[in-house]
Amino acid sequence: MASIQNITVLGATGSIGQNTLDVIRRHPDKYRAFALTASRSVEQMLADIAEFQPRYAVMADAQAAQQLNTQLPTDCTTEILSGDEALAMVASHDDVDQVMAAIVGAAGLLPSLAAAQSGKRVLLANKESLVMAGPLFMQAVEQGNAELLPIDSEHNAIFQSMPESYSGELSAHGIDKILLTASGGPFRGKSRDELTAVTPEQAVAHPNWSMGAKISVDSATLMNKGLELIEACFLFHCAPEQVQVVVHPQSVIHSMVQYCDGSVIAQLGQPDMRTPIAYGMAWPERIDAGVKSLDLFEIAQLDFMPPDEASFPCLRLAKEAFAAGGTMPAVLNAANEVAVDAFLRQELSFIAIPDLIEQVMKRHAVQHIEQLQTVLDADRWARDCAQQLMTEESL
Repeated sequence: MASIQNITVLGATGSIGQNTLDVIRRHPDKYRAFALTASRSVEQMLADIAEFQPRYAVMADAQAAQQLNTQLPTDCTTEILSGDEALAMVASHDDVDQVMAAIVGAAGLLPSLAAAQSGKRVLLANKESLVMAGPLFMQAVEQGNAELLPIDSEHNAIFQSMPESYSGELSAHGIDKILLTASGGPFRGKSRDELTAVTPEQAVAHPNWSMGAKISVDSATLMNKGLELIEACFLFHCAPEQVQVVVHPQSVIHSMVQYCDGSVIAQLGQPDMRTPIAYGMAWPERIDAGVKSLDLFEIAQLDFMPPDEASFPCLRLAKEAFAAGGTMPAVLNAANEVAVDAFLRQELSFIAIPDLIEQVMKRHAVQHIEQLQTVLDADRWARDCAQQLMTEESL
């Protein structure tokens, strides 16, 4: 990598964004933070601007952008912008080489799509982009001649375990199936009855990973694994029946690929997102990520078990959404975002999360996706439907 790579970090103040900045911090001779974006986290953005001095800082919230602007030192050269157009601009800017797509949820779709359309190396940590608009997103990657590198630890592990020549058909490369690992979250082994009194504080306390509240709840419900299954189908051009979810509580094996000759190739590592982030940034090279190597003697034991879809039906719902196709995955995602938000505000019980999602899905008439507006309309419809169902107190 001869010259310094300019990186736009979408969702810079979140967990993935901060880990990305740590890798950049370790390699100032290789990478520069060109633009940083956030929703409303003014205090963290101020600190990041002071250290990394990006050309642009974009806040999704206009009021937060104004507040940020007033608190910057007078000699600061970073330009403060706000809104969707600014997010798309810093994701597609001519001077940008790589885009870390780490905005959580549906909000990350448009700037991630802009990065793909403009031919960037897209470091995809926003799985919702593929869940909501997989066919459109993959088409944008192809037409824009972009590089798409998965950053979710599981998909990054699959990518590392695939042949370098992989061109999009499992059987053509001697692959039987993908083994997608899951920690099982904080409630692994509990029955549905035992989950009735779960609190938000319990749900966000992931046993292995340090993540934001929304993704932590998704991990606890297994919806995160459902979304990852859909993402894997688009990334690796396979069907859900070719992806087997394996619960692996230690989170040491991040995923595996099973070959027709009996081989299973796995990627192992610490549960630290800096490893897949650094791999994506430097690929095909490897660089120091600041992560210590595994001590296999310290780990000593690795356990595996099937997921409990009876107690955690979100995984089943994700499979059904992918099978239905069209706008259904976008509806699944939107209903889940509304349900998780309501749960975190203690307006919905933990076990009601999949119930609400399923009711929204049953009310949806699937549409074929030919343009982005169809996806956005389905997303809006699902959110309105979920809110309406909650006000009717049917859950």
